[in-house]
Amino acid sequence: MTITAASGNTTTPSSTSDQGYDRTKAVKEFDDSKIGVKGLVDSGIDSIPSFFHHPPETLADLKPSFDAAVDIPVVDLSADRSLVVDQIKHAANEFGFFQIINHGYLQAAFHEQPTETKSRFYGRDIGTGVAYSSNFDLYQSKAASWRDTLQIRLGPKGPEPAALPEICREEVIKRIGSEGLGLEKNKLKDMTCLEGRVMAGHYYPPCPQPDLTIGLSSHTDPGMLTVVLQDHIGGLQVKYGGGWVDVKPRHGAIIINIGDIFQIISNEEYKSVEHRVLANSKHEARTSVSIFFNPSQRENLYGPLPELISTEKPALYRQFTYSDFMRRFFTKELDGKSLINFYRL
Repeated sequence: MTITAASGNTTTPSSTSDQGYDRTKAVKEFDDSKIGVKGLVDSGIDSIPSFFHHPPETLADLKPSFDAAVDIPVVDLSADRSLVVDQIKHAANEFGFFQIINHGYLQAAFHEQPTETKSRFYGRDIGTGVAYSSNFDLYQSKAASWRDTLQIRLGPKGPEPAALPEICREEVIKRIGSEGLGLEKNKLKDMTCLEGRVMAGHYYPPCPQPDLTIGLSSHTDPGMLTVVLQDHIGGLQVKYGGGWVDVKPRHGAIIINIGDIFQIISNEEYKSVEHRVLANSKHEARTSVSIFFNPSQRENLYGPLPELISTEKPALYRQFTYSDFMRRFFTKELDGKSLINFYRL
């Protein structure tokens, strides 16, 4: 892959089947350039590199499968607490996704800075707590996705609760999450299930060939739950009833989605669901900020909680350590629910 700054043109192989095309070399050259997807756009490309091309079976299923009548639940946090708990329980069980309003939130910007500024943070090791890169599974995936990501570790030693959006504070997530399952209100807090926090700022620049690639492949989140801020561009879709539903941007709303660990410890009272982001076909960039809440005790055993196991509903998953769970997550590409199914009894 060659980027010619003077002309603004990029020469790329036309397809992964081209004779002499070395995908491994092309991926390595892209990663070593430290420019990300935004840098490709800035170079003036009119066709995307072949390693971003997704297979026909993926590209054939990009449109939503339901009409506008199907929508992701919206929960108003200013409503009566018991109503909020019931609504969250229903949404977490039925959809695995919901939006909340009347909360207050923070936003951040990074990706529009000059390449020379961002490239100082480019890397695939979050050991320093900060990592900016394009496609964390770049070397494992069959096809790359059209996005850049900034990750910031927020825990176990994270910021003060007052510095976080209200929905990120323990009285909302930990207590309501526990109450909805009929658990003691501090159960999740005592288990440190939400103490590990990582922030990812996804940036989806306009794509010259959005019909050939994906912004974020279909997957479920591995942790407990994810809090997401998305802008007005749209493109996020959730799998529901065998098809895909658009998560329509709603001004001021925060998106909550259930992760695999939460599905497992709740013994499927709450569901993690596949979701994806379409490649950006608009003329302006799409941005989103996600905070991933995860257990902080990586060597503890996790599995269905005893309080949620009965003769009528026995344990659906075996126990495992969180470190083993995440090791498997980071050694495969994003591919639906294959990880959680590995631990199913």
